[in-house]
Amino acid sequence: MSFLRPCSLYKTLLAFPSLRWMPCQSWGFLRWPGLDGFLRFWVEALLWSMFSEIRFIPSSSMYPTLRVGDRIIVEKASYFFRNPAINDIVTFRAPDQEPGFGKDAVFIKRIVAKAGDLVQVHHGSLYVNGVAQNENFIAERPSYTSDLTYVPKGHVYMLGDNRNNSYDSHNWGPLPVENVVGRYVMCCYRPSNH
Repeated sequence: MSFLRPCSLYKTLLAFPSLRWMPCQSWGFLRWPGLDGFLRFWVEALLWSMFSEIRFIPSSSMYPTLRVGDRIIVEKASYFFRNPAINDIVTFRAPDQEPGFGKDAVFIKRIVAKAGDLVQVHHGSLYVNGVAQNENFIAERPSYTSDLTYVPKGHVYMLGDNRNNSYDSHNWGPLPVENVVGRYVMCCYRPSNH
């Protein structure tokens, strides 16, 4: 009964020197997952939903970094262990003082200053503690001027990369850190028409 003998491809794979180290020389790991495989899948899905989320970009306030229609992955766990850093792109709940936005409204912007910094926009540049920032990621230089603003403890200063088309801290001031939801990780989908 020749159909019960191993095929020549199987013999070749087992005889190939780089595959001899494999602790399991059968291809059983390619089988359909059993109950433990499904449990692992559900645990991973639960952890994924607790510590990350996929978000849709509805506006051009972060252009050219993020475009309208992009789908991004935001992780929510790292800020339990560390503080937000300058140049982090983060999602956050709308500031409480802004009318017209519900409690579930979420924005995405870049952190440009942290607690204790002095921030000002003038002459088309962002100045943090009196030093002009080199920002090669913005769409165009800002055409507005803002007053010198002190960022208090427990707050961050957020600006969109599309400075002239962004509703951000130059409108409503520093943002409380507790409003930060998560940190941008990557763009997982970009529509082809952009």
